[in-house]
Amino acid sequence: MSEEGKKSWFARLKDGLKRSSSKLTTGIADIFTKRRLDDDALEEFEDLLITSDLGVTTAAKLGAELSRTRFDKEVDPAEVQEFIATEVAKILEPVAKPLVIDATKKPHVILVVGVNGSGKTTTIGKLAKTYRDQGLKVMMAAGDTFRAAAVEQLKVWGERTGCPVIARDTGADAAGLAFDAIDQAKREGYDLLLIDTAGRLQNKAHLMDELKKIVRVIHKRDETAPHDTLLVLDATTGQNAHSQVEVFSEATSVTGLIVTKLDGTAKGGVVVALAEKFGKPVHAIGVGESAEDLRPFDAKSFARSLAGLED
Repeated sequence: MSEEGKKSWFARLKDGLKRSSSKLTTGIADIFTKRRLDDDALEEFEDLLITSDLGVTTAAKLGAELSRTRFDKEVDPAEVQEFIATEVAKILEPVAKPLVIDATKKPHVILVVGVNGSGKTTTIGKLAKTYRDQGLKVMMAAGDTFRAAAVEQLKVWGERTGCPVIARDTGADAAGLAFDAIDQAKREGYDLLLIDTAGRLQNKAHLMDELKKIVRVIHKRDETAPHDTLLVLDATTGQNAHSQVEVFSEATSVTGLIVTKLDGTAKGGVVVALAEKFGKPVHAIGVGESAEDLRPFDAKSFARSLAGLED
């Protein structure tokens, strides 16, 4: 990517995380302006990190580290921002992993899971565009067979990207659809197959059973598939994202996360809490509606944007 492209993405990321970063930077200024780092200031600092959704473990870790180096000294707010950016990047670096499509798999099968409203179907469309633009032959399967709107949405992305969409009637068996899609993708030499799934959490047991069945059936057609199972999380749900990782990991072996809607929330810190707690790869993040607004996750850029700093 050109420097200009990088810059504009950083600017968009910083802009997208503005609500999250302004909560942190305002809090830091309130706590640390003309003040020594004492026990009270440390407690307020940790509380700020927790209310900014970075999680209790991260807050305790950062509090201890700041205390170790700066206790009983005057601390400047800008210094604290730099400290947060550095420490958060350390937590995020191990999980910032690109999604790699294996060219030897024909097709590389990606199962996409997540609750309704998380941006799952849109994310599939954006991924299809990204890989199609890279020259791969991409197919999508509308496995959320209960929601006609999800099927229509995927078909629109299909037209937009020039990628075929395998769909069935509303209420059709999603596992059967996945089987047929793999069959067709293999026959026609596709590089990548993206399979959408239903995300109704109201009846958890039913959803889990359906996902397990889809995985079993995919496995019958290709015992190495799915090659990736991506969980799409809506950042605006904040701490609720933790239970979603747990619920979906029960049903499928979630291999990586994509976090969407970071531009619509002050809860961007949840990405840090998820990295700390689950250690699952974060492949991409979304800070807007267009396909260009879903980009590979970069630990340093994210950490600096979250702390309200320049790249």
